[in-house]
Amino acid sequence: MVRRYYDLPSLTALAVFEASARHLSFKLAAAELNVTPGAVSRQIKAVEEELGVLLFTRLAAGVALTSAGEDLYGVLASSFSRAAEIVRNVKRGDRSKNVTLACTDAFASMWLIPRMPDFWTRYNDISVDHLISDSPREYRRAEVELRIRYGFGSWPDENAELLFDETIYPVCGPAFASTHRNATAESLADLPLLHVDWVDPDWSGWDEVLRRAGVQHGPTRGRRFGKFFVALQAAQADQGIAVGWHRLVKAQIDEGKLVRLTYLELPAPGGYYLTWNRNRTLSPAAERLLGWLREAAAQERQS
Repeated sequence: MVRRYYDLPSLTALAVFEASARHLSFKLAAAELNVTPGAVSRQIKAVEEELGVLLFTRLAAGVALTSAGEDLYGVLASSFSRAAEIVRNVKRGDRSKNVTLACTDAFASMWLIPRMPDFWTRYNDISVDHLISDSPREYRRAEVELRIRYGFGSWPDENAELLFDETIYPVCGPAFASTHRNATAESLADLPLLHVDWVDPDWSGWDEVLRRAGVQHGPTRGRRFGKFFVALQAAQADQGIAVGWHRLVKAQIDEGKLVRLTYLELPAPGGYYLTWNRNRTLSPAAERLLGWLREAAAQERQS
C-alpha cells in the first residue's frame, strides 16, 4: 500500500472540517457541500480520531472550535483561499482588473459607496465586487482581497492599516430633540434608546456607552434592530436615540436629518482598518483600490 506523501487526513475530510468551522454549524456545512449533517458529523469524528484531539465543542445551539480546531482552521482557511485564488487565475487568465472588497452594511452604505464614483471615474477598467456582510466570518471567503473593518487593528494572518479613528455620540430626529431639549447625559437612560444587535463584539452599544460615560442605569428602554442603518431611520422618524458613529452619520447631521442630543461625546474604543491577507500577493486591481482607499481616508481625517 502506498503511503500518503503528506501526513494529513483526507482532503475531503479537511474540506468538511473547514466548512463546518467557517459556519460553526454542521447543518450549514452539509447544505454547502450537498451532503447530510450525519455525513459531516462522521467526517469530523474521523478527523478528530485520526488527530487524537477534539476539534469542536458540541453545544446545544451549535458547535464551537476548540483551541486545536482554531489552529487547524486558520491554516486551512489561508491555504484553501490561496488555492482558490490560483484556480481562479488559471480560469480567468488575468486577474489584474478585478478585486473583491468586504465591509459591513453600515460602512458600505454610509461611507464607502457615496465615495466610490470617484474610483470608478479614475479606474473605469477595474471591476470592484462588494461583499457586504455584518459577519466577520464572511470576510474569510477566498475571493476577498481587501477588507475594511472596525476594531483594534489585530486579526490573525492579516496586515492591518488604520484608515481613521471614530467618535460616538447620541443622535435623534429634529422633532425628538426639540421635545427633549433639556435632556442630559444622565437622563439618557430614561429615554427610549434604539439598540443595534450587532454580531461584531467590538461594536459599542448603549450599555457600554452609558457605562463609559459614568451614567448609572438599570434596564434601558427602547427598540432593538438588526441593522445600524435601520436604527438610524428609526431615529430620523423620532422614535428614539441611536448611538451615532461620527464618520457614518455626519452627512445626515449636515443635512438636518439627524441632530446630536446632549453634549455627550466619547472616542470609540477602536478604529476603521484596511486589512489584507499577509500570506497572499495583492492583485494589481487590489493595489489600485488600496491606494485609492488610502487617499479617501486621508481626506476623511482632514475633514
